[in-house]
Amino acid sequence: MNTTRGFAGRPRAARPGLPPGQYDAGDDWPVLSAEVTPDLAAADWTFRVSGLVAEPRTWDLAQARRFPASAYEGDIHCVTGWSKFGVRFGGVSLDAFLEAAGPLASATHAVAYAHTGYTANLPLADLTGGRAWIAWEYDGRPLAPEHGGPARLVVPHLYFWKSVKWLAGLELLDRDRPGFWEQNGYHERGNPWEEQRYSGD
Repeated sequence: MNTTRGFAGRPRAARPGLPPGQYDAGDDWPVLSAEVTPDLAAADWTFRVSGLVAEPRTWDLAQARRFPASAYEGDIHCVTGWSKFGVRFGGVSLDAFLEAAGPLASATHAVAYAHTGYTANLPLADLTGGRAWIAWEYDGRPLAPEHGGPARLVVPHLYFWKSVKWLAGLELLDRDRPGFWEQNGYHERGNPWEEQRYSGD
């Protein structure tokens, strides 16, 4: 992926629930990554919440699964132009992990980072209140490695580059700190309905 404007390919067709500039990918789920898919076994996956929290915490996958199960059922949208309707991710609401770590009042933003080193920045408000998940299932099956398995972040109301694959942790901050794509010309927030694809949009 790069930051060149004018993604080419599919014709755009009007559909209810389709953000501007997007097309319906149907049964396809394009594989787009900034990095090579890692060889990360479920037994080696961990997730850590650190930074401006009362108690930094780390969980392995078995411990993460002890939280009440939660699922996202809806749509996802990629900055490259495709959208998928009616997807289902299974996992745990990110609220459960944040509550366990105890964000401090000064925490306003977070950097999500992958086991590969990839990062994405998000306002903390976009990760709380039932708006984000850690998912290890897709359509009732274990999440495939090329799509972020063993576990990934899912923030479906933002462009999907914010939904970090192979999630390793969240660092809570009192300011915004750009992640990988944000340092390379992408928008700080990435709202599909406002076409926040690039810096300045």
